[in-house]
Amino acid sequence: MGAFPWIVSDELWERIEPLLPRKERRFRYPGRKPLPDRQVLCGMRAAHGHPVGVPAQGTGFGSGMTCWRRLRDWNEAGVWQRLHEVLLAELNAAGRLDWSRCVVDSSHTQGARRGSHTGPSPGARGRTGSKHHLITDGRGTPLAVILAGGNRNDVTQLLPLLDAVPPIQGRVGRPRRRAVTPYADPGYDHDLFRKQVRARGVVPAIARRGTRRGSGLGVCRWVVERTFVWLRGLRRLRVRWERRADIHQAFLTLACCLITHRQLKSFC
Repeated sequence: MGAFPWIVSDELWERIEPLLPRKERRFRYPGRKPLPDRQVLCGMRAAHGHPVGVPAQGTGFGSGMTCWRRLRDWNEAGVWQRLHEVLLAELNAAGRLDWSRCVVDSSHTQGARRGSHTGPSPGARGRTGSKHHLITDGRGTPLAVILAGGNRNDVTQLLPLLDAVPPIQGRVGRPRRRAVTPYADPGYDHDLFRKQVRARGVVPAIARRGTRRGSGLGVCRWVVERTFVWLRGLRRLRVRWERRADIHQAFLTLACCLITHRQLKSFC
């Protein structure tokens, strides 16, 4: 690997490499030899800690445009989603996913540039931005994350978020997608959506509007707040710099993969 094994560990690379699409070089006029995939992946990983997400020239990661193109191509090929499913399956096989409950919440991120899936957020004094909608298991492991405009009500993303959880393998029997009870704060309080959640075979535990703080559900919901802190630890996600929603979604899913891999390492 060279000088940067600490950015993408051998354990993580062994899981990513089989998922990457292979591109055949032209026999005639092949052009400049492309940078190794692992080296470019190190640039993407370094971009998570960079405020604008572009590696500086001369760092050995290639140009920012090279990292951007690979990120786009791998996202279109479904690499990050499949990697997340692989890591979740390993955690599930080890019995480290808590299926007794899942927790749903959202967090606003300011948008430095306008683009798709942005809008004025009432909770952020009307500033343009996006919302990260996250669902975790009972231990705070991210199961799925979706991007929406800052002006979208949280409850409208509840069902898409539940449906975004992939079938997670790793145990004997049918792959699992649903926890026993989804927990949510009063922002998701709506009887119509409660009925639709029950129609999916789960019983929601959603706090009612007007309920005083410390009523009890927060004992279970704090894990998703901690996961948001982990996401915000990656500076690339504190402000949305991308106009394209799919690129920001790629960064989000990659961040969930890194968090899931870190939890897998802590167990091993």
